[in-house]
Amino acid sequence: MPIKDKPTPSRPRLIANLLLGVSGLFLLTNLFLPGAFGTQNTSVPYSLFIHQVQEGEVKQASVGQNQIRYQLKGENGTPGDVYVTTPIFDLGLPNLLEEKGVEFAATPPPKNGWFTSLLGWVIPPLIFVGIWQFFLARGSGSGQQGVLSIGKSKAKVYVEGESDKVTFTDVAGVEEAKTELVEIVDFLKTPTRYTQIGARIPKGVLLVGPPGTGKTLLAKAVAGEAGVPFFSISGSEFVEMFVGVGSSRVRDLFDQAKKQAPCIVFIDELDAIGKSRSSGGFYGGNDEREQTLNQLLTEMDGFAAGDATVIVLAATNRPESLDPALLRPGRFDRQVLVDRPDLSGREEILNIHAQKVKLGQDVDLRAIATRTPGFAGADLANLVNEAALLAARNQRQTVAQEDFAEAIERVVAGLEKKSRVLNETEKKIVAYHEVGHALVGALIPGSGRVEKISIVPRGMAALGYTLQLPTEDRFLMNEMELRGQIATLLGGRSAEEVIFGSITTGASNDLQRATDLAERMVTTYGMSKVLGPLAYQQGQQAMFLGDNSPNPRRSLSEDTAKAIDVEVKDIVETAHKQALAILEANRELLETITEQLLETEVIEGEKLQSLLNQVKSAELSLSNLR
Repeated sequence: MPIKDKPTPSRPRLIANLLLGVSGLFLLTNLFLPGAFGTQNTSVPYSLFIHQVQEGEVKQASVGQNQIRYQLKGENGTPGDVYVTTPIFDLGLPNLLEEKGVEFAATPPPKNGWFTSLLGWVIPPLIFVGIWQFFLARGSGSGQQGVLSIGKSKAKVYVEGESDKVTFTDVAGVEEAKTELVEIVDFLKTPTRYTQIGARIPKGVLLVGPPGTGKTLLAKAVAGEAGVPFFSISGSEFVEMFVGVGSSRVRDLFDQAKKQAPCIVFIDELDAIGKSRSSGGFYGGNDEREQTLNQLLTEMDGFAAGDATVIVLAATNRPESLDPALLRPGRFDRQVLVDRPDLSGREEILNIHAQKVKLGQDVDLRAIATRTPGFAGADLANLVNEAALLAARNQRQTVAQEDFAEAIERVVAGLEKKSRVLNETEKKIVAYHEVGHALVGALIPGSGRVEKISIVPRGMAALGYTLQLPTEDRFLMNEMELRGQIATLLGGRSAEEVIFGSITTGASNDLQRATDLAERMVTTYGMSKVLGPLAYQQGQQAMFLGDNSPNPRRSLSEDTAKAIDVEVKDIVETAHKQALAILEANRELLETITEQLLETEVIEGEKLQSLLNQVKSAELSLSNLR
């Protein structure tokens, strides 16, 4: 291999380092060897000095606060030797010197010598130069200029050939999004096929969807398939305390991208810098975030002029908060929805992640996918890892189906809290409460299949839980199914009323969820005959952060707000009566299942299904219940 020459330091830096070294040497010498640059005298004890004065041997003396310097009488009038001594507090010394005829005087105050002046004028500038060189050298390893690199882009660059290269085969469950992005890959590979006929590829592609669905992974897969450089940066990395730094980093990022075109620029969490300027977050042109957004708008609208093939991919789970100027055609021309996977998509994702662990012969990934509705790609990856951790904890060599079942319950309901011991009365109340949920849920259509009843405490506050899983992916629900869900939520409280004739605080979360669902039926879904097919809430589009609580209501009249409250109360009370009627008709079965639950603490599988198949349908109608 050829030997590389060592880099030669620049002349100014060499001179500065030399001066700094020389001044440091002089300073250390002056501090630790104070007599190196002056005349040295012999030091004697103070008692010897007094003896010599009394004997008349001292000719003259210079008395100072910290030192006495004196000269002895020489032979034939020649000057004698000079000595120094350290004085002590002696008020009779002047009288003694005068009595013995010694010429004495006080030592004049010290004057700054040439060396002290040199240090005062040279050392501070040299220290400043040394500190400046230190900060400049801090950025030399990355090719930047230390403190001057504050406006440089912090984007990470991934190039083809890296070991962690991602392709479309590593992404599953988002087939529609992959189909949309194939065109981007094809354009980066063969741009002339599009440009020859006058076609223009989208400058920007916005990936929107719930957290954990694989937006960042999809962007990496596009770069891996196209084989082009991939610049990755988070939106929060643009914004700093100093105004103008974000816009400078945006300019630098696109300058780097144009030099390596064709390439992909990926901005994660775009809403960190792309929030709407009309939302009240900006106040004038001296706002750092607004300047960063304006620079991004300018770069996206003009960087493609010429032959530079740069495509911007961005990801966000809050598209409703983005500025309209950012979403217009010519900037982010295309929005690709990356949604939660369906049943087949979840199975494909599990297959990909399961390749990294050792599976047992009894593992059925299709059954696991069926039991995980609503799980995103990140949730499924975490599920596989949790199952592997449980298998290792139980000293197994492979991951079994029961490990996946326990991992699902950990994700859905939380960890088991066996240390939370309930007394017998509380345990009995919890058992009737959970069996009440199960019986009502087993009879109500559209509420899912009851898979497990447990009175083992889990999570932060759950003293027991009833696990219901849908038998298929559902995207629409009718009014009767929603009313059935509310009745199922109230089944636990209703069981307490039927058996004990009183209620406890255990149903607080059930009541909250039931009330929220009833309010959405009235104000959002238009399922009230009294209020009609009107929306009484302020709609917010594309909310992907998992907030199912009702949106703020519009400005309503007092009569309308009162009518909404009456309708919500009517829906909840009707469902409550429905749950009570079902449990009254199946009271014997309610007590039978509860007794078995108190003995085993958990009922699931075929045993649970055989018990729930005995539920009797009560003769119910909404008109009779109201």
